[in-house]
Amino acid sequence: MERSWQRWLIRLAVFIVMAIICVPGLWIVMTAFRDNVEVMARPPVWIPERWTLDNFRAILGLSDSQQGIPVIRYFMNSVIISVTSTVLAVLIGMMGGYAFARYRFKGKNVAFLWLMLSRTVPGISLSLPVFMIWSRVGLIDTDFGVILVYLALNIPFTIWLIDGFFRQIPLSLSEAAQVDGCTRWQAFWKIEFPLAKSGIASAGIFAFLTSWNEFALASQLTRTTASKTLPVGLMDFTAQFTVDWTGMCAMAVIIIVPALILTFIVQKHLIAGLTFGGVKG
Repeated sequence: MERSWQRWLIRLAVFIVMAIICVPGLWIVMTAFRDNVEVMARPPVWIPERWTLDNFRAILGLSDSQQGIPVIRYFMNSVIISVTSTVLAVLIGMMGGYAFARYRFKGKNVAFLWLMLSRTVPGISLSLPVFMIWSRVGLIDTDFGVILVYLALNIPFTIWLIDGFFRQIPLSLSEAAQVDGCTRWQAFWKIEFPLAKSGIASAGIFAFLTSWNEFALASQLTRTTASKTLPVGLMDFTAQFTVDWTGMCAMAVIIIVPALILTFIVQKHLIAGLTFGGVKG
């Protein structure tokens, strides 16, 4: 009987926590499909009485009543910056993680500790020194400048995550492959990489989501539509005395949807990667 009550209490606690997490997101989605009258209504209207796509038409420039936001340009900037920084971070993280997991070299533990400590520094605390250095070398308002910053944010995490997955793969598998005639590279590519690909995919997803959703540093390093990302583009809906809440929420939905689609596509690899480290043969 006590166990039954405990299960129900756990389920209730999980429901409450999930509600707290999900309600703001649901409110954003519903606000994207309502008009400004309902947004400003008091008491608040929880479920829109009239669902509309006018907010999306307005920000895309398909409405005659409002000038559009360069959403397509912001979207392309986000894709270029996020994909490039993710691919480079995963490649470097894969090489670094493999080196830390398989090789012994002087200063290995110290180097790994410094990498992990660098990840504990809040990114926003680096915005001023990064801005000063980037402005002197001409990297402000460029995709390359933002990509470099995101690489610095993502590489320590990808190395740490991928290092853990390679450590779970028995070294004897690689050694047996080399005994059978494989080179070190062939043993890695044919034996170790397939076993660790779920973990590498997990590292890639986390790196991509970090780059896709990051706002604080991108807002300091971008100035024009040539390099602004989607999160930074949300500020286009704020004026001195007003905020276009419906347009901002419509833009937020555009930001959320690609990340959700990508997560659903690779969820098999993501779950496998997250649980791989806890399984030992």
